[in-house]
Amino acid sequence: MAKYNIGAVVAEFNFDLTKMMLDLAKEEAKVLNAEITKVIIVPGVFDMPLAIKKLLEKDDINAVITLGAVIEGATNHDQIVAQQASRKITDLSLDYNKPVALGISGPGMTRLDAHKRIDYGKKAVEAAVKMCMRLEEI
Repeated sequence: MAKYNIGAVVAEFNFDLTKMMLDLAKEEAKVLNAEITKVIIVPGVFDMPLAIKKLLEKDDINAVITLGAVIEGATNHDQIVAQQASRKITDLSLDYNKPVALGISGPGMTRLDAHKRIDYGKKAVEAAVKMCMRLEEI
C-alpha cells in the first residue's frame, strides 16, 4: 500500500472533543500506512476553508481531513455553520482534485452526542486514504 501524506484542519472550538478526534485520526493514519504531516488549528468549522485550500496547494499533501464538532445552540447557527462549511469543503476537493474528508460531527447534536462521535476522526482518515487509493485506480 502506498504511503499518503494527510493534512488535518482542526476546529479549536470544542477543542476538548476535536483534540480527541485528532488523536484517533493520527492513530488510524499509522494503521493505514499514512501520516498526518501537517495540522492547522482554526478557530471554528466555519473558518476551515482557507486553511484547507492552503494545504491542498501543497504538492506533498495527498489529502486533507477536517475535524470539528458543531453542537446545537439556542438558534439555528449550527445549521448555517455546518451547511456552509461542508459546501465549501466539497468545492475545494473538486477544485484541487484531492480528497477532503469530512470529519465534522453535527449539526443538531448535543455535547453528549458529539462525545459519542469522536470516532469521526478515525473515519475521516479512512475515507481520505480510500479516496487516494481509488483515485490512483482511475
